[in-house]
Amino acid sequence: MKAVPKLAASLYSFVRLDLPMSYQVLARKWRPHDFESMVGQEHVVAALKHALDENRLHHAYLFTGTRGVGKTTLSRILAKCLNCVGEDGKGGVTSHPCGKCEACRAIDEGRFVDYIEIDAASNRSVEEMTQLLERAMYAPSNARYKVYMIDEVHMLTTHAFNAMLKTLEEPPEYVKFILATTDPQKVPVTVLSRCLQFNLKNMSPAAVSGHMQHVMQQEGIPAETAALDLLARAARGSMRDGLSLLDQAIAFCAGDVTLEKVRAMLGVMDSDVLCDLTEMVLEGRAKEALDTARQIGLDGVSYGQAVRDWASLMHRIAILQRVPDALTESDSALARIRKLAGIMTPEEVQLDYQILLQARADMAQAPDEYAGFTMAILRMLAFKPAGFAPGSKVPEKKSEPTREAPKARVADNAMPPEIPHEDVPPEIAADAAALGGSAASGVRPGRALSRLEECAPAGGRRFFLR
Repeated sequence: MKAVPKLAASLYSFVRLDLPMSYQVLARKWRPHDFESMVGQEHVVAALKHALDENRLHHAYLFTGTRGVGKTTLSRILAKCLNCVGEDGKGGVTSHPCGKCEACRAIDEGRFVDYIEIDAASNRSVEEMTQLLERAMYAPSNARYKVYMIDEVHMLTTHAFNAMLKTLEEPPEYVKFILATTDPQKVPVTVLSRCLQFNLKNMSPAAVSGHMQHVMQQEGIPAETAALDLLARAARGSMRDGLSLLDQAIAFCAGDVTLEKVRAMLGVMDSDVLCDLTEMVLEGRAKEALDTARQIGLDGVSYGQAVRDWASLMHRIAILQRVPDALTESDSALARIRKLAGIMTPEEVQLDYQILLQARADMAQAPDEYAGFTMAILRMLAFKPAGFAPGSKVPEKKSEPTREAPKARVADNAMPPEIPHEDVPPEIAADAAALGGSAASGVRPGRALSRLEECAPAGGRRFFLR
């Protein structure tokens, strides 16, 4: 029996000692630690650096933007700039934190006592806000400034906002507030007026892809540029989402990130399949187009995603038709897209694009996604620009100089043609007789005399009777 505790202790030590080191996700590992490493927010970085260099420090900042664009990261960098003391311990407020002093390292590691991050979604009541403001009155324990970062501040209740107004307007000189939100429309105007607001923009696909390439080079993992471009577009403006997708792609591709594997992971259609489908519609090959649509479902691709990818293809074709050198991304199907841009007319591209957009809206109302996708194909086959036959290009209209229509020459002694006599009201007949002899006897049936018509009586004067 005495051997049992020893065996248990040995097993415990075996498990504990043989555990591998915890893996840190790329979004956290490659989080920027200074302004120079920030990507895509140059306008905000420039404003904050100038304010720090000139010592024009506001007491409250508001960072707005969608998820994963750098709101929390900027908050931590700003907190380091305010509390950095340098490697020698004698530094002051700076726009270039050293990253080596105790304050910088503690903020990076999330253990700095005077940097408090609060989630407003779970601390939204007036009581919790009141407690926070009471603690803010105390001086920082071991720092130059006490920094409060309130994330998702729009989730606070109305009473909580009202409770913080006075402190937010005139806080102690050693307190700085940093507010962050993804929905600034829900923040009261009274709060907005007390903050210095910065709107963080969405990341461009080029910026996300470029940062991904840098990360992969540092990690020593091979990756195709086209695969990273696809991941960057799938991130939809969020750097954090892009790095999370890159983590997933590395695991899915077993260390070799290729375009084909990334497409399979994201459930994105191959551009060649979309080009084939477009050519089938152009040539009126309905059966082949429907067979391809069925195969798309068998391959596990979402029809909703297929509609979005197809609309994106039409968008690229439209761009190439107007600006041939506009697309520079590396795509294996770019040559085929250029070919389609030369075959299709702009009218047809716009029509197909609108059909696909409508298909996205109708997808939820369709009997199923397959029916919604195939109906989009059938609409493309059914509706064509006027005078357009499937597979044929609309001929360009040649501009011809306009010619003036020849003017009718009327002789001075010309008489109006004979008009059968009809009974007319006496007053009209009398007026016509006074104007010119035979004109009274030639009135068209049922026609009122609204205007004078051209005639040439013997006297040489012209009148117009009609």
